[in-house]
Amino acid sequence: MDRNHVTEEDEGKAVVDSGGRKIGMITEVKSGTAYVDADPGIGDSIRSKLGWGAADEDDYPLDESRIHTITDDEVRLTDSF
Repeated sequence: MDRNHVTEEDEGKAVVDSGGRKIGMITEVKSGTAYVDADPGIGDSIRSKLGWGAADEDDYPLDESRIHTITDDEVRLTDSF
């Protein structure tokens, strides 16, 4: 079932735009806010999937109103900006 509220289980998921293009990865979910690394390396991806990731100064908070759906594999954003 698709949803649009982030949880800690979404850490490590790809963030894609409305056209399906990958634009980043969720590195951490803190207090209901997802933090996105816009250019994750393979090490960042592995650490996040293992729960070892943490948002840093290069990560951006994702406003939940921008999330269209969250699936098992990705967080898809709305096309409205």
